[in-house]
Amino acid sequence: MPTFRSLASLAVVAIQAVTIVRAAIGPVTDLTVTSATVDPDGSGVQRDAIVFEQSDTVIGPLIRGNKGDNFQINLINNLANDNMRKPTSIHWHGIFQTGGHAWADGPAFVTQCPIAGQGHSFQYSFVEPNQAGTFWYHSHLSTQYCDGARGPFVIYDTQDPHADLYNVDDESTVITIADWYHDYAMTVAVVGRVDATLINGLGRFAGTGGTASQLSVVTVEKGKKYRLRFINVACDPWYRISIDGHTDLKIIEADGISTTPVPVDGFDMFVGQRYSVVLDANQDIGNYWIRASPSALSSFAGGIDSAILRYVGAPATEPTTTFAAPSRLLSEQSLTPLENPGAPGPPVRGDPSVKSFTLDFAFNGKFTVNGAEFIPPTVPVLLQILSGAQTAQSLLPAGSFIEINQGDIVEVTLPVPTIARIGGPHPFHLHGHAFDVIRSAGQTTDNFVNPPRRDVVSTGGVNDTVTIRFVADNPGPWFLHCHIDWHLELGLALVFAESTDQWNTLITPPSEWDQLCPIYDALADSDS
Repeated sequence: MPTFRSLASLAVVAIQAVTIVRAAIGPVTDLTVTSATVDPDGSGVQRDAIVFEQSDTVIGPLIRGNKGDNFQINLINNLANDNMRKPTSIHWHGIFQTGGHAWADGPAFVTQCPIAGQGHSFQYSFVEPNQAGTFWYHSHLSTQYCDGARGPFVIYDTQDPHADLYNVDDESTVITIADWYHDYAMTVAVVGRVDATLINGLGRFAGTGGTASQLSVVTVEKGKKYRLRFINVACDPWYRISIDGHTDLKIIEADGISTTPVPVDGFDMFVGQRYSVVLDANQDIGNYWIRASPSALSSFAGGIDSAILRYVGAPATEPTTTFAAPSRLLSEQSLTPLENPGAPGPPVRGDPSVKSFTLDFAFNGKFTVNGAEFIPPTVPVLLQILSGAQTAQSLLPAGSFIEINQGDIVEVTLPVPTIARIGGPHPFHLHGHAFDVIRSAGQTTDNFVNPPRRDVVSTGGVNDTVTIRFVADNPGPWFLHCHIDWHLELGLALVFAESTDQWNTLITPPSEWDQLCPIYDALADSDS
């Protein structure tokens, strides 16, 4: 089993910080998943993790391309470690998979069977001619990505409408925020007990045995403006983000959707969410803390939950800046899409032209939605229809589907009084679409005129009734689920079966996709 030099050394060498400039791959590339022994938080707890050979941290390499590129990503699965799941599948979070590419979306047992380990491979191929922005990728099998199978994905736009607002936008300005666990995902006993926050794959453990291990450095040059692409790739926590001394941040993108610039000095990020933030490097040359506070509760003692913003010419030392709580936090409803703002359909609830659904959540040791716990079927949802074995009305698992048709305006209300205090707030992600948030958490009125548009929304607290709208214009089985991975594992999900009458003619997977299930089904229990 390989041991990554820059990871294993963290337990024994107390050095100040390291600049992480990600090697970028794509749009045509191999992506090799394997395992390595790591200690990214300086705790002295070395454990095996799922990593990608193309990266030297527990966060995968940046996959990048330009708007309109054909991504062809050959996932090679060399996992063979008994402490973690060996099969895998990769979801390209935020990519719509239009044009019949639902087979490449990645969630195991929804759009495919998992890719077997120990050398099996599968190529994901997709083109999104109209998408650009900040995305990410991660395993979508059980809680596997909590063991490390996750990384950033950026589609650059050579005609970016915000290009005149910044000078630098490259591998060095992509910033991932992750949670880290000393226990394996399959054995985590207390959900919500995170051992460390990793920023670009490095962090510090606050408990007994923690050391002043390496922290990530983002380097800037005074006088330039930077597009920082923040991505919450965690399995559980939300983070409050701020940068000491830099209170004139501007948000220009949320979840792959360009927005009118929003001035802030801090913002909250829920699991799966992404923000592009313009930072003006206009402060004195020096070192400044980048802070990612889990649930806004961190003490930041000893450099935990932090990385370093370092100006060119500053000494290679840790910052001495002090924390000031943000006073201009982002309000989600201030995120106005730059193009085609406005929710679809009449600007009123209850109109008969809108297909409206109010979800009923409950918890009794497992989560249920509309009375059903989502249990992954043995035959992927997409295959059930393509094989002719099931109709839309008889899809399995029973009770976990909402059927919608081409052109429907779909409105979904997510009231959470029964589950808000059970690991909430819950960030819900919809595959295959972005949606307009006509009512955000903390709001009591609807916004149909210029609501935020994104693909992950927090459902808020006990009194919130977050509501979203989207147009059914992308046939396929699209997962709607809580992106706290432990909650998905406990059933907090359903599937929109969209335009099933078109699946057999529009969605045509490659022959290698057809072989995924026979190979997976033939695995011994110890390998599946």
